Amino acid sequence: MDLNNINVSDLKEKLLQVADKKTLIKFGIGFGSMILFLIIYYAVLNPIVKSKKIMLDDMILKSSEISTFNDEINNFKKRLKKLEPEYKKNSTLFHSRKEVEGLYLSLSRYAGINGLVISKITKKKPKPVLKEGVTADTPDQLDKKNVSYYKIPVDYEIKGNFLGYIKFKRDLAKSNKMLNFDKETIKIVQNNKSGAILATGVLTIVGLTNEFF
Repeated sequence: MDLNNINVSDLKEKLLQVADKKTLIKFGIGFGSMILFLIIYYAVLNPIVKSKKIMLDDMILKSSEISTFNDEINNFKKRLKKLEPEYKKNSTLFHSRKEVEGLYLSLSRYAGINGLVISKITKKKPKPVLKEGVTADTPDQLDKKNVSYYKIPVDYEIKGNFLGYIKFKRDLAKSNKMLNFDKETIKIVQNNKSGAILATGVLTIVGLTNEFF
């Protein structure tokens, strides 16, 4: 066959001989469907797929963060459980600021039960008790981390009978709060036939560092 003598018409006729119209239509439909699919994929489906992938990655990241947070929470719970007995012990022995402010009412209740009258009660400035190894020469000695607790001195004056006063001190000793009588003087009230006494002195209560620092 002479390729130089083949024209377009001859080529067309040859093609028509090989494939009929139905074959060409099927080919055209298949090719067109593929083009349409690619258009839909890149124009519609691909952005959705990318968006979903971003959401999935974000979900995986958040799931990892939640797992980390849960581990931290469990660790905090374990630490809290270990500290709870110590906290309960200290919160029982030590006075809060609110309890110190209400000290007069608290002592008056014990005094009234035993027939006594508190004629004077004066709270003084809290004094820090430094931790072991911390001295007056330690830099920043009054830093919160260097203070174990605070002592709050209280001047008092109580009137009543001697037996009632002894019972008053006994009741205070039975309470859960730490309280010490540092100084005490007992005098008999002159010209009193009932045998009344006047007890004066200094008692000390203790408070948590967080409450008084």
